[in-house]
Amino acid sequence: MKHGALFIISAPSGAGKTTILKKIMAALPALGFSVSHTTRQARTGEIDGTDYHFVTRSYFQEMLQAQAFLEWAEVHDNFYGTSRKSVTDQLNAGVDVLLDIDVQGARQVRESMEIPSISIFIAPPSLDALRNRLTGRATDSPETIRLRLHNAITEMADMHRYDHIIVNDVLDEAIEMVKAVILAERSRSGRLRSGAPLPVLIEANANDV
Repeated sequence: MKHGALFIISAPSGAGKTTILKKIMAALPALGFSVSHTTRQARTGEIDGTDYHFVTRSYFQEMLQAQAFLEWAEVHDNFYGTSRKSVTDQLNAGVDVLLDIDVQGARQVRESMEIPSISIFIAPPSLDALRNRLTGRATDSPETIRLRLHNAITEMADMHRYDHIIVNDVLDEAIEMVKAVILAERSRSGRLRSGAPLPVLIEANANDV
């Protein structure tokens, strides 16, 4: 059985990552998804166990001490972490997994070298566009928006470390670009993981030409 591929997806808050991931999961249902643990409060419409595993800070600390996280980070005064078991179980079953994490978590996964990964960074077309999107959501205070923009600058300074950078200017185009990257990488890594021979050209006899 082939081993699954791990795809890391990161983006600043407001860059459209959640929307893109939902569309990708609908278009490529064979993909697995790792549901992160978080200490933040659930937003309207979010479902525990589907969008996130919403846990208390004390429970999160217990998981940290048990080394249960493949990666974890503190973002906007809340903790987020990825269950190591959730990811490895799917990969070992041959399922390709999408991992929705921030740049801190992506750096941890890369530097640990525990699991090979393909990383994709989704960027806004500009900071002004990002500001407009955050303001248009009408879910954050002006102070929170300023904090998110400040963090976005820090996060985008790290995007050159990713294997692929996709600018989400036109949503449908960004979705197709992310999908194309995943399909291309799945095809390539799947062939290499399975040990299948690369296509070869049959050499024709010179007399037959």
